[in-house]
Amino acid sequence: MLVGVRGALEAVGADWVNVQVGGITLQVFVPASAIAGLGSVGEPVRLHTVLRIQNEQPMLYGFPDAGAVELFGALTGVSGVGPRSAMAILSELGEHGFRQAVAAEDVAALARAQGVGRRIAQRVVLELRGKLPQADGLEPAAAATGADADAVEALTALGMSLADARQAVAALDLPSDASVEDKIRQALLGLGGG
Repeated sequence: MLVGVRGALEAVGADWVNVQVGGITLQVFVPASAIAGLGSVGEPVRLHTVLRIQNEQPMLYGFPDAGAVELFGALTGVSGVGPRSAMAILSELGEHGFRQAVAAEDVAALARAQGVGRRIAQRVVLELRGKLPQADGLEPAAAATGADADAVEALTALGMSLADARQAVAALDLPSDASVEDKIRQALLGLGGG
């Protein structure tokens, strides 16, 4: 396992850098948001790395700190999110912005990343909320539980935004033991005006 590289920064691209390590030059894909902080060409650089094999090609992904490696691993663990999509999200939002977007359940911010649609962004929020260390000073949205959580998940699968689905379920005037189906039906009726 290749977990880090240290060498001279040889070239810089939009989402990659070349690092010369003992006579060998490695191309490392790096979030665009992190490139400016790596220094100038010719300066020493150290990156934490993850090696992935895609279509029989080794791809090396690099990050300035171990926290970003954990976020990359969490993102690629989400169904439908590959390394390229994970890098696009981290490039668009940066490490702190990504943590904030998940904690605030900001699907629109995640969906702005290149190649990441609204459905993937919703899946990232659903699968990672409450599982990432919180961004500084940011509290996560109150999580729905039980039948409410199931109703919210069903409404988002029907195309409703996560925030709207949570609001619709929270506004329901039903007994606490109401079924998931009743909650979904009432939420949809509320959207249609009755």
